[in-house]
Amino acid sequence: MIDLNHGSGLVYGGQSMALCDAPAVTARINAHVDAALVARNQQQRPRDYLGGSRIGEACARKLVYEVAHAPKDAGRDFDGGILRIFDAGHQFETLSIRWLRQAGFDLRDRGADGEQFGFAAAGGKLRGHADGVIVAGPDVGIRWPSLWEHKALGQKSWTDLVKHGLRQSKPIYFAQVQLYMAYLELEVALLTALNRDTLALHHEAVPFDAAEAQRLSDRAVDILRAAEAGELPPRIAAHADFYLCRFCAYAARCWENAQ
Repeated sequence: MIDLNHGSGLVYGGQSMALCDAPAVTARINAHVDAALVARNQQQRPRDYLGGSRIGEACARKLVYEVAHAPKDAGRDFDGGILRIFDAGHQFETLSIRWLRQAGFDLRDRGADGEQFGFAAAGGKLRGHADGVIVAGPDVGIRWPSLWEHKALGQKSWTDLVKHGLRQSKPIYFAQVQLYMAYLELEVALLTALNRDTLALHHEAVPFDAAEAQRLSDRAVDILRAAEAGELPPRIAAHADFYLCRFCAYAARCWENAQ
């Protein structure tokens, strides 16, 4: 125990009180934090369905691998850094809900049963859970009720969304809201994007596109059938150095496969 009594001879900031090497302490603590996050993630039960939030993924083969629970390439699982970003996104969503409610928007993130608003189709093999539904609110040029989806983005990604709009900038998110609107029978979605770096908010109203929603639903059925039959759709590219393939967690498995 440190003797802090007067006359003990202890000099605050002296050799006996010298701080440990800060970078080393940071690395050690972060290693424990990240290991705990990875362990928690590994304990989660894998989805036994195709998520509506994934149907906009450009590569159908990648989706089949996901649905079939194919092992990812070595070293391609989510690390602690990515899992921290996921966790932070949930907290940012809670903040945005609070802010919108305080501003007079009747935003419901749970139904009467206490569960998230969602849907299930194709015998439960296609499912989705919405962040919320705004049932009423101030006159901002949107007809209520509206699907509500929230994304927390880094500066570069957020700026691209603001500049180009959801459909061009974030096709996976665009597909998600279209499919959700179709199954929840809503005519418009409000996307709220929070800038993780500045806390700036961007909102975009996305009208329902029935033709696009039907195309996505048909695509989901094709992917589920392929996974059930053990078949692989064509690769998205002719060469493994295609930019989407370089970042894919199944790239080695995909290109080693004879098909």
